[in-house]
Amino acid sequence: MSKSASIIADKNIVDRSRTRRNKAVFDAVKATRERLQYGSTGTIAFEREMLQMHVVEMLHGATIMPLFIMLATGIGIYITRDIELVGWTFLALTTHAVCLMFARRAHKQTISTASADRWLKTFQGMQIVIGLIWALFAAYPMNAENMSLAMFYKGGTLLIALSITAMSNFMLRRAIVTTFLPVLVALGINAAHSQNPIDIGMALMFFMAMLFCHYITRRLHNTSIKLLSFQSEKDDLIAELEVANSMSDEARRRAEEANLAKSRFLASMSHELRTPLNAILGFSEVMASEILGPLNNPLYKEYSADINRSGQHLLDLINEILDLSRIEAGRYELQEEAVSLLEIAEDCIGMIQLRARGKNIRITQQFERSLPHVWADEKALRQVVLNLLSNAVKFTPQGGEISIKAGWTARGGQYVSIRDNGPGIPEEEIPVVLSAFGQGSIAIKSAEQGTGLGLPIVQAILSKHDGHFVLKSKLREGTEAIAILPAKRILQTVPAVEDVPVIERRKRSFA
Repeated sequence: MSKSASIIADKNIVDRSRTRRNKAVFDAVKATRERLQYGSTGTIAFEREMLQMHVVEMLHGATIMPLFIMLATGIGIYITRDIELVGWTFLALTTHAVCLMFARRAHKQTISTASADRWLKTFQGMQIVIGLIWALFAAYPMNAENMSLAMFYKGGTLLIALSITAMSNFMLRRAIVTTFLPVLVALGINAAHSQNPIDIGMALMFFMAMLFCHYITRRLHNTSIKLLSFQSEKDDLIAELEVANSMSDEARRRAEEANLAKSRFLASMSHELRTPLNAILGFSEVMASEILGPLNNPLYKEYSADINRSGQHLLDLINEILDLSRIEAGRYELQEEAVSLLEIAEDCIGMIQLRARGKNIRITQQFERSLPHVWADEKALRQVVLNLLSNAVKFTPQGGEISIKAGWTARGGQYVSIRDNGPGIPEEEIPVVLSAFGQGSIAIKSAEQGTGLGLPIVQAILSKHDGHFVLKSKLREGTEAIAILPAKRILQTVPAVEDVPVIERRKRSFA
């Protein structure tokens, strides 16, 4: 029976019977985890993102290469006096314009996963064409009066073109090799044909520069892939966190709804149960006191007294459940007024004194006199002190002692402290005792078992007053319960203003 009740309680908190509703959420979490654990982080996995970044980079640096080509042509014409370089310039600018046209088209269409391979081949093909254009420049004979200057111009132009291409196309796979391999072939053929040390040195120098740029661009390419991988993992983790957060919010909302429904049910049922219980208490008291006449059997009188005691215990339990459910449902309203904490403590001692004498328990008082009034609910504070005193009497052994103190706190508030020399509470059981329906091992073994609602009600009432509750206990030494009200609840007395005539007050003000 208890097992089935536990399962029902779990369903009220997190509805496990509605898994189909959360199927999409669990599928999303599962897919995200699989992608994080087994997903590929290579070039192919991020080919589309790399192409998009390459397209954006091409469009942002669209003017760099044309300006360099025109500048190099102007310098070449000045050195060689050869106007035919303009034809090469026109061919190079046309090829670059076509490449930019493809880049704009790819940017407008938004490269998809399916078209990524096609666009990759397109851009690599354009790089091959650009490489052939630069191969024509490398193979072009430089006829100038100063050949050393002409060769320096050609080598410098090719190295600068290699550097610009390396920095603007490192996101495209094998861009350096694809573009400048024809240039290297042209320089090698020219060096082999002329056997000129300058041509051979230029070919070797360009080969070394090409290897270096290829190494740099490859490192940059791999770094970009890692950054994309980290970004993807971060996005996946954020997505999983948002899904988990939504699930947590949903579970919390259901738990709050279930708790509110429970509180409303308890409040309603407690109210309905008290009506017939009052009749049972009344009639049992009449029978036990034999108001309507003596009972023929003495056992009937004893049974009537048992019914009355059991009914009173049940009524106390129902009242505590009703108070706690009203507090949890947010329907517990304070009827605040100026009250004296000392008077409330003294009244509660008088109410509990009879039970204490029955167990030969001595109650000592230590009150700081002249405490000002506090702005609080008198009935609620009386319930707090009475609950704490009842617990102290309940767990204090025969011939024990209870001390109650009231006074100022260090921060200007007021407190009531109730200390007993009972068996105490183990330190690990204090959170259990402070929870609703929670009872420690000492209370369970005690002959006077309670409901486990007294201390939670005390905490809730003090919290409504912006105060707090402290429970200190040591095993086999005793327990101290402290109820604290904040300084803002204290009503400070203001000295009365002397009745001075108006004329005299005016004189004093002018003086």
